[in-house]
Amino acid sequence: MKIVITGSLGNIGKPLAEELIRKKHDLTIVSSKAARREAIEALGAKAAIGTIQDPDFLTATFKEADIVYLMEAWEGIGNIFDKNADFVAAFKTVGNNYKQAVENSGVKKIVHLSSIGAHTNEGIGSLYLHNTVENILNQLPESVAIKFMRPVGFYTNLYRYIASIKSQSAIIQSYGGDQKEFWVSPLDIAAVIAREMEEPFKERSVHYLASDEASPNEIAKALGEAIGMPDLKWQVIPPEQMLQQMLDAGMNEWIAKGIVEMQAAQQRGSLYEDYYRNKPALGKVKLADFAKEFALTYHK
Repeated sequence: MKIVITGSLGNIGKPLAEELIRKKHDLTIVSSKAARREAIEALGAKAAIGTIQDPDFLTATFKEADIVYLMEAWEGIGNIFDKNADFVAAFKTVGNNYKQAVENSGVKKIVHLSSIGAHTNEGIGSLYLHNTVENILNQLPESVAIKFMRPVGFYTNLYRYIASIKSQSAIIQSYGGDQKEFWVSPLDIAAVIAREMEEPFKERSVHYLASDEASPNEIAKALGEAIGMPDLKWQVIPPEQMLQQMLDAGMNEWIAKGIVEMQAAQQRGSLYEDYYRNKPALGKVKLADFAKEFALTYHK
């Protein structure tokens, strides 16, 4: 099949590209960086250099594709430390650009990387923007089949805690405890997406993606043992204090408030309401596997 994937060669894009090429698909990879062309072509794929902010470029790239994989990476949409960034407008723009390009190119099969929390538009912080984009794509003609892929929290997000572990010997967040949460490896996401691309498309469907279940305290224990800090704790501070720390660090206010609201939804369990109704089979990469990778990065 002719497949186009957005997201360049990121944590998901690269293993997804490698798997699709291994399966002998005709693959085009969209990247905003011309410097990535050589690496893309070295994999055996075609490079389409342009930006998801350009619907005409996307339309031309999507034409004649059997399947298009769409994603909107926060990092590619705005800098969370840019106090003037308008993430709401930016997500809507990307969603509408994708919609326009799909309509104008004639693509009939879409795999969209969304997120946990996309089932609602309230009470989950900034994650509601994935609900916004899903709703935009749902405005496409019924002849366009869409698989909405909703991963849970990425293991790789745990790298953000390295600074506080090194400076304060703790993971510091506004929620915590022994309540189980769900985590996913980009490798498992790529594997499921590659498989779903070869499965039948039936109108519109939602697929949750997860690799393992672990509470905040279990996360701290696993990471602490891996890095040689067995007493590592997951410390809970008041939401107001967490918000102020992020603002003091220069974070965009809308993002900072969204993170605090998202963590409150995690603590309540409401973030996972729809996930519980549609629990997937867990992937291969477990917390213990990721903890080893975390330790390597931590000790660099």
